[in-house]
Amino acid sequence: MTISHPSPTLLERLARRLGERGFTTDAQAIAPWLTDWRGRVTGRAAAMLSPATTDEVVDIVRWAGEEGVAIVPQGGNTSMVGGATPPADGHALLLSLRRMRAIRSVSAEDNLLVAEAGVILSDVHDAAEAVGRRFPLSLAAKGSATVGGLISTNAGGTQVLRFGTMRALLLGIEAVLPDGQRIDGLAGLRKDNRGYDLRQLLAGAEGTLGVITAAALRLVALPAAQTTAWAGLATPGDALALLRRLEAATGDAVESFELLPAEAVDLVLEHIPNSRAPLGEAHRWHALIETATEAETVEQSIADGIDAGEVEDAVIAASQAQADSLWHLRETVSEAERIDGVAAKHDVSVPVAVMPGFLSEARLAVETAFPGARVLAFGHLGDGNIHFNVRGPADADSARWFDANGDAVSRLVDDLIVAAGGSISAEHGIGQFKLAEFARTADPARLSALRAVKRALDPAGIMNPGKLVPLAPSDGPP
Repeated sequence: MTISHPSPTLLERLARRLGERGFTTDAQAIAPWLTDWRGRVTGRAAAMLSPATTDEVVDIVRWAGEEGVAIVPQGGNTSMVGGATPPADGHALLLSLRRMRAIRSVSAEDNLLVAEAGVILSDVHDAAEAVGRRFPLSLAAKGSATVGGLISTNAGGTQVLRFGTMRALLLGIEAVLPDGQRIDGLAGLRKDNRGYDLRQLLAGAEGTLGVITAAALRLVALPAAQTTAWAGLATPGDALALLRRLEAATGDAVESFELLPAEAVDLVLEHIPNSRAPLGEAHRWHALIETATEAETVEQSIADGIDAGEVEDAVIAASQAQADSLWHLRETVSEAERIDGVAAKHDVSVPVAVMPGFLSEARLAVETAFPGARVLAFGHLGDGNIHFNVRGPADADSARWFDANGDAVSRLVDDLIVAAGGSISAEHGIGQFKLAEFARTADPARLSALRAVKRALDPAGIMNPGKLVPLAPSDGPP
């Protein structure tokens, strides 16, 4: 496939259509959006387009398609895999959805909120709470991650255990396909059997099949009660036993169960201001728990866990401020790690029952293969999602060590994941950072199906090239 540089005629046409607020070629204005969140790659763009309406997006996509010009959709630019960074050749148009920030409707009666793609997650939370409902997906980047980006990556977050990923919360979608056709599907129907589910196809597609412009999101009732607790444990196996104990006591009311090693907590305490240790004594592992139940139920389950030798110590938040303080420890782990230095990051998943054993066995394998390496593995125990990150030796230059060893570390981690029956991408997507490993580890049938869908909807290959779908040898260079 051949991608063209936008002609002066196309750029002039886009400038007239979008106006000064919606079109720029100014290098300084574009620069903040050309580097990925992790700071690993920087691309270039012929122009940055910031449409304010879906009609403007339709024209952008149609006109770009007529010239074979690539489009890179971008929301909050919080991708962990370089999924919203334009290529280095400078041929692409960077399509920012950040001006499309309207919440079009909120219905408590229908448990439905319709938001444009540029709405940030925290604003969705606020709008839902204003009508006595909530949107049950949360993550550390809630102040910058956008609806369009969350759908495009099928985001997970901390409440997947009870409510599922973004796909489970997506009731409708409005999008522009690569040929400029518009999909209008915001009715939020719970039952709709008219063939292939296009909303689910676009969810997780990372902008490679079209541009999401708005979505209908499922809301749920505010919990009658909510309890946040922190437990110190000896092993991940003890954590899983405690999770199952809580589930037996509360039914499906366990919403979050986050597992962190002592190293993760120590890193936050070292690098993040106003962080406090949750427990008085040291513990090898920690669990952050949130349930939609009264505190007494959680307290009794933890007490039973202590009696059974599963729990060493615990604290239950006595106020929302204390709960926020506990969540602050979990949500700033990635930030603390980034301050500490460069690491080989892996967002992976394994079957839940396998996760406790995998954490110790994979750590041993990696630290044996790379002497001095330090594994920092934490994540969502209830859904098997592990953020398996590997830092270099404490006395090494982290960037230099990563450059020398990062690829080999990732190959080993991915091989261990595949052997455990897991996935090399749990919730962050493939983007460009995992593209080669996806091609290496995925089964041929999966790759063939993905390529067939991509060719069918985007035959010119203009939508977010170089992301998610590994090219077949016959496709040639992008």
